[in-house]
Amino acid sequence: MRRRLTLLVAATTVLVLIAFLVPVALLVRQVAEDRALRRAAIVTQTVVPLIGTDGLQLSLEGQDLPVTVFLPGGRSVGAPVEASPAVRLAQIRNAALQVETPTGREIVTPVVTGNGTAVVRTFVAADELTRGATQAWLVLAGLGAALVLLGLVVADRLARTLVAPIADLSAVSHRLARAELDARAAPAGPPEVREVAGALNHLAGRIQDLLREEAEHVADLSHRLRTPLTALRLEAETLRDPEESARIAAAADGIERSVTAVIQQARRRGAEKAGGCDATPVVRDRVAFWAVLAEDTDREVRRELPDHPLPVAVSADDLAAALDAVLANVFAHTPDGTPFAVTLAPRPGGGAVLTVADGGPGFPARGMLERGSSGGGSTGLGMDIARRAAEAGGGALHLGTGPDGGAVVRLDLAL
Repeated sequence: MRRRLTLLVAATTVLVLIAFLVPVALLVRQVAEDRALRRAAIVTQTVVPLIGTDGLQLSLEGQDLPVTVFLPGGRSVGAPVEASPAVRLAQIRNAALQVETPTGREIVTPVVTGNGTAVVRTFVAADELTRGATQAWLVLAGLGAALVLLGLVVADRLARTLVAPIADLSAVSHRLARAELDARAAPAGPPEVREVAGALNHLAGRIQDLLREEAEHVADLSHRLRTPLTALRLEAETLRDPEESARIAAAADGIERSVTAVIQQARRRGAEKAGGCDATPVVRDRVAFWAVLAEDTDREVRRELPDHPLPVAVSADDLAAALDAVLANVFAHTPDGTPFAVTLAPRPGGGAVLTVADGGPGFPARGMLERGSSGGGSTGLGMDIARRAAEAGGGALHLGTGPDGGAVVRLDLAL
């Protein structure tokens, strides 16, 4: 936009200068020509009174233009030239003439004397007709170029004052797209741009309000869920089998933790990113939780977990939710008795690599990473939860196939 405005001003300035300088250049040439002809007329007026006197020859020798006086009887005085057709025509018609020639302009003036008609011939060379015009044209051309450059500088400054507020609006919109909801545009520039800045600020405020309302709705949902969870936990305590009671209570506790994690995630949406955690105890705790269900479904669980801390840039709740989502897919989409393995290893450059592999039929051909897409009749949100958790910490989620054809899910967790 800035370049287009500059080009528009440059084109307009050039057109205005052409419309102004061309007539001025023609006028300068006409003035130079009139000045030369006026000199010739003065010379002629000086010579005419001396025709027929002894001072004619002396007067002709002192002129700066070539002057010839053709006297009656065919004799001439002054510059030695032949009588031209203009001279003869002036003698016949007794009328002054101006004749253009390739080398200049011939001016003839008849003078009636007692012996007949004499003709005064003055010749103005072509360079005399345009003397000073070339220099004036160069000055006009330089002035025009200077005005064009000045116009470009002024146009660039004005375009910058227009483009800078628009660039600020673009930067603010990109910040809002990166979830920096506190970004606001400073109203500046033309009234239209200031109006757009106000509308963008209003939109950002409205987004904050909607997210705040969403967080409150999630909080309300949590309170509604805590009552049935409490009832479920009380029912678990009434069971006679202590193991069954403990397993159901643990499941209820897991649901409550998931609900709490959803609430915390919703409330910090648009705020600063959550801190990291040590991945080793989180993974060990979640694998131990799922190992109980794996034992009930005759699944072999292979664990390769380090005995030292592995800090990652994902919060403990998000990491636990991601691993729960992946392991839940294993139990939901593979038959009972299918083994699976959970591996946690250091990541080159810092962080950790969490891998879950199973011996099931593997992933469908496509769609597993698309939110809401599932090849097994579920909601399709499990892999999306794991993906968002990995990306929130600067990592990524990778899906693959193991040597035996089973599914392999790898979460790269940055430090």
